[in-house]
Amino acid sequence: MAAAMTALAVAAGGLVSAAVIGVAPARADHCDPAQASQDDARRQGDRAPDQQAPDQQAPDQQAPDQQAPDQQVPDQQVPDQQVPDQQAPDQQVQGGGIVLRDPAQSPEPENAGDGFFRRDRSRRTPTAAPQDPQDPQNPQDPQNPQDPQNPQDPQNPQDPQNPQNPQDPGDQSQDRRGRPTRTASPSPTASQDDDCKDLGPFVTDFVDIRQVQPLRLDAGIGRNGSRGTFVAQCGTNRNGHNNPDNFIVAPGVSNGAHHLHDYVGNLSTDGFSTDESLAAAGTTCRLGDKSTYFWPVLRDRKVDANVQDPDGNVGRVIRAGTVSLQFRGNATSRVVAMPRFLRLITGDAKAGTNGAANARARWSCTGFTNRISPDKYPLCPRGSQVLRILDFPSCWDGQNTDSANHRTHVVFPGQNGACPQGTKAIPQLRMLLAYTVPQGPSFAVDAFPEQKHNPVTDHADFANVMPERLMQFVVSCINRGRRC
Repeated sequence: MAAAMTALAVAAGGLVSAAVIGVAPARADHCDPAQASQDDARRQGDRAPDQQAPDQQAPDQQAPDQQAPDQQVPDQQVPDQQVPDQQAPDQQVQGGGIVLRDPAQSPEPENAGDGFFRRDRSRRTPTAAPQDPQDPQNPQDPQNPQDPQNPQDPQNPQDPQNPQNPQDPGDQSQDRRGRPTRTASPSPTASQDDDCKDLGPFVTDFVDIRQVQPLRLDAGIGRNGSRGTFVAQCGTNRNGHNNPDNFIVAPGVSNGAHHLHDYVGNLSTDGFSTDESLAAAGTTCRLGDKSTYFWPVLRDRKVDANVQDPDGNVGRVIRAGTVSLQFRGNATSRVVAMPRFLRLITGDAKAGTNGAANARARWSCTGFTNRISPDKYPLCPRGSQVLRILDFPSCWDGQNTDSANHRTHVVFPGQNGACPQGTKAIPQLRMLLAYTVPQGPSFAVDAFPEQKHNPVTDHADFANVMPERLMQFVVSCINRGRRC
């Protein structure tokens, strides 16, 4: 069997590594962008692009940038207990600096496993996540994280330009509640026969973090601003809650996102979630927070896994080593409570083709958080982790929990941090996701196939299902300048 598979791989081009579990995979290993670049260089007789991972440099060539304490991401874990009447130990400074807490030891459901869902057109079934022997932690998608569909795509059920656009009936089936549903079809640009080299990302989509110019991430907080923070502790998805759905942008659709999401918080979230189902479900968060937080997974492209995925999201899923869900204040005013069931998106899952108008990707490395790349994956020095910074809009219209394009009911503050006239500042959610990734340009975020895993497409989603009492506590912490 092994010999037959190896012979088949050699016949396909000789690019398969037989060292993976002793049997050659069905697809070539140049799904790894670094390997693809080397193969192209050999074919053209040229040298590979001069893009060297930072950890290949001698350690004495360049030391990490010296930064103020509020720009560092500590590797400390948060206390196991936190209640509204007690203030958590200070692990960040006032002024909006990035601080990464490690909730890795936060409570998880007792039936939690390490599985993740592979995509299947008829159903989704849990599959055990492969272990990475070189990764001790075994880590496992600006303004639209809910995988908004391309407005030019006729199948887009949430066309922001045309909210009345009739939805494509697609494949008829029944959901778990016995109602007829639609199943998203594979993108017409995707094919199981496509060569891995055409999937993206490309070596030019990566940058040494030390070549990124420093910038100020946040507006300064004024006299009337709100300086406090609240951190929701919801774990890192150890229970393997994954699916390619998006109930905000594509409700009632299986595989509506065409790429896999990581979920923390609400245990029931999928394409068929409603306010009622979310309110009735369990949660991985503390203090009864049943909110749902989700984002597209990262994948290790050095590992030939999920190779038959029709949307081209190949490689082993990497789970974030740390997840910080931080609610922050406003630079110029106090904040008011979010309404329950408020739905938010950040970034644009199709920014690669839509353009950067709604893009809000921010990539960095731990220890280098004053260097932010909006359109390149960061190559981090050895010992530093890849960091995704996902800020959500925080200026609410005061009336609606959602809007036709999922953007106009809550918008971003201006450059000075102030909310536009006619809107109210609410707690701003910032997701900080840290990953241990393979060396070099060999990882990618899940994406729609036509986006070619462009880093500018990073995005995330959130629906507020906090108890009202907890939300009031969050507002109090922020407005009083506390760190909770």
